[in-house]
Amino acid sequence: MTDKPVVKPYGSWVSPLSARRIAEAGVGLSFVRVDGESLYWLEGRPRERGRSVLMRYRKGDVREALPTHFDVRSRVHEYGGGAYAAHDGRVVFSHFPDGTVWLVEEDGDPRQITPDGALRYADFAFCPDGILAVREDHRGPGEPVNTVVLLDPDRTAEGKVVAAGRDFYAAPRPSPGGDRLACIAWDHPNMPWDATVLLLDGEPVAGGPGESVLQPAWAVDGRLLYVSDRSGWWNLYAHDGAGGRPLKPMAAEFAGPLWGLGAQSYRCLADGDVIARYEKNGSVFVERLRAGPFETGFSRPACPAPFEGGWAVLGVDTDRPARLDLLHGDGRRETLARSVPDDPDPAFVSRGQPISFPTGGGRTAHAWFHAPRNPCFAAPEGERPPLIVRSHGGPTGASDNGYSPSIQYWTTRGFAVVDVNYGGSSGYGRAFRQQLDGQWGVVDVEDCCAAARWLADSGKVDANRLVVRGGSAGGYTTLAALAFRDIFRAGASLYGIGDLKALARDTHKFESRYLDRLIGPLPEAEAVYDARSPLLHADGISCPVIFLQGTEDKVVPPDQTEAMAAALQARRIPVALLLFDGEGHGFRRAENIVAALEAELSFFARILGFEAPGVPEVPLLEGE
Repeated sequence: MTDKPVVKPYGSWVSPLSARRIAEAGVGLSFVRVDGESLYWLEGRPRERGRSVLMRYRKGDVREALPTHFDVRSRVHEYGGGAYAAHDGRVVFSHFPDGTVWLVEEDGDPRQITPDGALRYADFAFCPDGILAVREDHRGPGEPVNTVVLLDPDRTAEGKVVAAGRDFYAAPRPSPGGDRLACIAWDHPNMPWDATVLLLDGEPVAGGPGESVLQPAWAVDGRLLYVSDRSGWWNLYAHDGAGGRPLKPMAAEFAGPLWGLGAQSYRCLADGDVIARYEKNGSVFVERLRAGPFETGFSRPACPAPFEGGWAVLGVDTDRPARLDLLHGDGRRETLARSVPDDPDPAFVSRGQPISFPTGGGRTAHAWFHAPRNPCFAAPEGERPPLIVRSHGGPTGASDNGYSPSIQYWTTRGFAVVDVNYGGSSGYGRAFRQQLDGQWGVVDVEDCCAAARWLADSGKVDANRLVVRGGSAGGYTTLAALAFRDIFRAGASLYGIGDLKALARDTHKFESRYLDRLIGPLPEAEAVYDARSPLLHADGISCPVIFLQGTEDKVVPPDQTEAMAAALQARRIPVALLLFDGEGHGFRRAENIVAALEAELSFFARILGFEAPGVPEVPLLEGE
C-alpha cells in the first residue's frame, strides 16, 4: 500500500481481489450436522468443477468423509438441499451425477441403496424402520411425482411410499420413538411461502390457505414444533392440539423461504430448551428461549449446533467471509473451515450500510449500500462513482450485508453497489413479501430504479453511470428495468427471463405455477404476461446488455437468453453473449466464474468509458 493514494477514475482502480482468486479460493460452506463425536458439513468447491464435498471433524481431525468421486448434492425441486443426514455412525447421502442414494456405516465403504434411474431423493431422516426421504419420480409422462418414502438400509430399492397425494413434500421428521411422522406438504399453485400444511400421521394439524408452515422438529419431551407465519411473521410454535402455541411471538422471521430442502433455523436441545436464529430489521440474532441471547461472534450466524460441550457455528461477518467455528465450553474458539484461506485486509472492505428509501405507491423499500473502497486509489476531484444496482433472485429471496467477495470485486475497483430488497423480498414479514403478488415486473423494477435515483439525488453516485444486473428472477428484473425504464446505461442478465409465457410453459415442476401469483393465471392473464415480457418489448431497450447463461439450465432454459440477445442484436444494440457448457442455474466451476466476472467488468468498463486493467476485452456480437 502506498502512503499517498494514486488518483485514477472510479472503476479503473487496481484491486487485490481478482476474479480467479474469488473463484478458486471461494468454498461454499453449508448444512452443519452433528452425530455423536462427529461434526459434518458440506463444502462446495469451484476448483473441483463445483463438487460438493462432505467433510467431517472428529477428535481434532478434519477430513473428507467420503471417497473423492462422490458429489453430495440433490436435484429435488431442482434447487436441491437436504442432501445428507447422519445418525448413530451412519451417513446417508444423494450422489449428484445420477441421483442415487448411498449409505456409509462408521468408516466402511459406501453402499448404493436406491436403483439407477430417473429418481431423486433428499431431506433424509433416520428412523427405527429405515430412512425417510422426499422422493421425486421423473419416470412417467408429465410432471414428476413427489412422495415421502421409507428406504431400506439393507437393500437396494426405490423405497416404500408412506405419504402421497400432494404435489410437494418436505421435511419428513419422525418422532423420537419413531411411532409418529410429521412433514410439510403443499399443492399447486402455491409456493411453500404462500400456503403449506403440517401433516401429522397424514392429517393436517396446522397451516392451510394464507399460512406458510415450515421446519417441523420434535423436542426431546415429544412436543412437535414448527414455524408458521400466521401472525404475519414466521414465528416458532408448539403443536398443542388447539391451533398451536407461539413460543416467542415477535415481529421477526425465524425462517426463510423454502427454496432448498433441509434448512434448520432452530434446534431442539437435549435439556428441552430450543436455540433459534431469527432476523429482525435486517439484523440476525440467536437466542436460547429459556436462557436468553446467545453470542456467536458472527454478525450473520446460522443456528448453532451443540457439539461436545460447546457449539459449532457457521457464520459470516460484514468484513470477513464465511467460516465454521467451534466454540469450546472453556471459551476457546477454533476455526474448522473457511470459505477463503485468509481474511481480507479490512482497509479494502466496503461494509454494507442499510438504507431505506421511498418508492412507488407511497411504499418504502430497503437495500444495502456499498461505497467504493480501496486505500491505494482516489478518484479525481468532483467525480462520483458508477453504481451497480443488484437485483436478487427468487424473486422471493433477499440480500444481506454479509461479506460478499463478488461485491468487493466491484467496490475495490471503484464501483458503488446497492443490493436491493425490493417489495416481495423475504425477511420483512408476510405483508412485505406479498407486495409482489400480481406485481412482478412492476414493484421490483420500481424499487430498483428508486434505489438508483435516491443514491444519485443524494450525491453518492453518478446519475449518468448507473447499471443494473441480476441473476434468474433478478435477471428478469434487470431486463424489465431496461425495457420499461430509461435510467440505466447498461445491464447484465445472468440466466434471466425474457419471455414470461415461455417460462410458465417450459420451467420445472417446483416453479411451474409460481407465476400464477406473481403475474396471474394463464390463459386469463395472457395480456399481462405479454405486457411485462422484456422479449416482446425489446425495442424499449436502448442500452448495451451482457448475457451470461449455462447451457444445462433447467430453471430458465438457454433459449430465453439467446432470444433476448438476438432481438437486441437485430436492432444493433451492443450485446455480449457468453454460454457456459455444462453449467446449470448458476455457475459452479471456477473457470466459468472467472470468465463471467471478468466479462462483466470488461463490458461495463467499455460502455462507461474507462480501462479495466488485467481483464480480457469481452467480444460484442455484430448487428445483423
